[in-house]
Amino acid sequence: MNLPMSYIRDKAKGHGKENLIEGIIKPGQKVVVIEDLISTGGSSLKAAQAVKDAGAEPLAVLAIFSYQLDKAVQAFAEANIPLQSLSNYGALIDVALSENRIQEADVALLQSWRANPASFGA
Repeated sequence: MNLPMSYIRDKAKGHGKENLIEGIIKPGQKVVVIEDLISTGGSSLKAAQAVKDAGAEPLAVLAIFSYQLDKAVQAFAEANIPLQSLSNYGALIDVALSENRIQEADVALLQSWRANPASFGA
């Protein structure tokens, strides 16, 4: 694709140049943040903020998988940053059910975890 790529750390390195961003992000540049997994969205939104702080514009966060937690949905909405994922928790449940990896009786429990993971000790 011949597009530039940068790596955004969760915190600046404690040695060398102490960079938060490795690679080049130019002011005014449009950036898509790519993540593997979205749970609460905190680290992804922190990366998007680092992009903003560098003077660029985060267009969206793209992820491989999202748990679709309400906390993440709300955080992305408040930050006004679109989130798209290739797959998500709801799709995982649907496939697991259709392939008989779980039973219909398990679905309500799995959905209640997604609605409130803290009630399960998460």
